[in-house]
Amino acid sequence: MTKPSPRPRILVTRAIFPEVAQRLSEHFDVESNATDEDWSAEEIARRLQDKTGALTFGLERIDAALLARCPLLKICANMTVGYNNFDLDAMRTAGVLGTNAPDVLTETTADFGFALLMATARRVTESEHFLRAGKWTRWNYGMFSGAEVHGSTLGIIGMGRIGQAIARRAAFGFGMQVVYHNRSRLDAALEAECRARYVGKDELLKTADHVLLVVPYSKESHHTIGAAELALMKPTATLINIARGGIVDDVALAAALRDKRIAAAGLDVFEGEPRVHSDLLAVPNVVLTPHIASATVGTRRAMAMLAVDNLIGYLVHGKAVTPLNADGLVARAMRSAS
Repeated sequence: MTKPSPRPRILVTRAIFPEVAQRLSEHFDVESNATDEDWSAEEIARRLQDKTGALTFGLERIDAALLARCPLLKICANMTVGYNNFDLDAMRTAGVLGTNAPDVLTETTADFGFALLMATARRVTESEHFLRAGKWTRWNYGMFSGAEVHGSTLGIIGMGRIGQAIARRAAFGFGMQVVYHNRSRLDAALEAECRARYVGKDELLKTADHVLLVVPYSKESHHTIGAAELALMKPTATLINIARGGIVDDVALAAALRDKRIAAAGLDVFEGEPRVHSDLLAVPNVVLTPHIASATVGTRRAMAMLAVDNLIGYLVHGKAVTPLNADGLVARAMRSAS
């Protein structure tokens, strides 16, 4: 009688919902980081050496050096939509699939993008700090006057699913004029659906009252907003980044905020996070949040479950749900599952 094949071994690199861990355990032998320790790159590589797959969280660098030490690895499933932690070319060469978690966080992230825009424009954080410090002793007509949101012009850089969802909120909910810039222009029907008009990047920066960034991170998009771009913006404008750290030059932004060359900024992501540059912490006209745009219980659970679907789909059935670099990898997955 033939012995059944051993179950694939999976590494979960951070703490996760109990129901997600339970579902994984129904299909795989799972090693979990249940105590949510900050494993070093060396520790992750060591623990992955005997694993077939990993559930990752967008922070773990999966590159050629790690892959060389992990000969059994066949899939890394990010529970995030972003995947700049993956060297997809190195993974493709090594025969390792990368997957991400798009779609499930679109509406929640768009909600937060608009919340951050509102908080920034209306100086919510700045005024709350004022109140908590006991400085509110009288009212005056100009106290914490911010920027109009309704009827103003919103410029969106990066018009994927999240950008489109924000555009709909802006146009239909707040009567805003929406302009956008993207690597490729949307088709006319989708532009009409979003009530958005395509413009060049410089025109967007010059005309928008609020600039919102939703562009994926890559070498090409690094410092999409730097000193030169900030100089094009209105002194009354706000800048909102819910994309990725590195899209904005944080040092240049802090200087522009300090010198009042733009009115305010709202940031959910930072270069080198979780470290936040001290220059940003020193200026009052910025709203800072710790990368929480997708942070509702339902959305985070859905993101994790999609990562599990990718692991099960690929290692058990030979086909992932949301592959990033699938070319030439499906047959290998099927052989490993047989």
